[in-house]
Amino acid sequence: MNNKKLNLILIIILTIFVSSVYAGTLKGIKMDETIKINNDTLVLNGMALRKAKVFFKVYVAGLYLPAKEKDGKKVLDGDTNRTTIMHFMRKVTAKQLNSGWMDGLKANTPKASAELKKQFDTLCSYMTEVKDGDRIEFTYVPKTGTKIIVKKELKGTITGKAFADALFAVWIGDKPGPGNGFKEDLLGQ
Repeated sequence: MNNKKLNLILIIILTIFVSSVYAGTLKGIKMDETIKINNDTLVLNGMALRKAKVFFKVYVAGLYLPAKEKDGKKVLDGDTNRTTIMHFMRKVTAKQLNSGWMDGLKANTPKASAELKKQFDTLCSYMTEVKDGDRIEFTYVPKTGTKIIVKKELKGTITGKAFADALFAVWIGDKPGPGNGFKEDLLGQ
């Protein structure tokens, strides 16, 4: 086989490999097509860009679910594994992150119990300043809780489906903090 044919075959193989590793790219941020949670495979449901004001790109989020789903209520009603990954594109302080969590809780869970508010306080205690390239990951596993990883460090697991639903509602609830366009993108609408 001559070198031209060999090079062409290698290019085809690499193209197939690269396209199978990354399902989505948004604003230069690549996310895997699938991720493994315990023995389950979750698929990238959608990606969305969070902006501050009109000009500043804050983060790209990816929502992973057991199967593609366009209805946020169905996602929240279901008791299945789910993950959101936030890939930051600029510096965000812990105070700014925490303000977003609390605003999202108030908007989407206005009658939050004292326990749920306390769990959001715990979430806020896990936050630190993030910068371009840092990630925060939230993975809900039924009967276990929501695992929170900030900059590759496991901060803790917050128990209960109620917490997971309130957290994920910040992005895909009736009043998503980043806006309806962001929610629609995460839900692949």
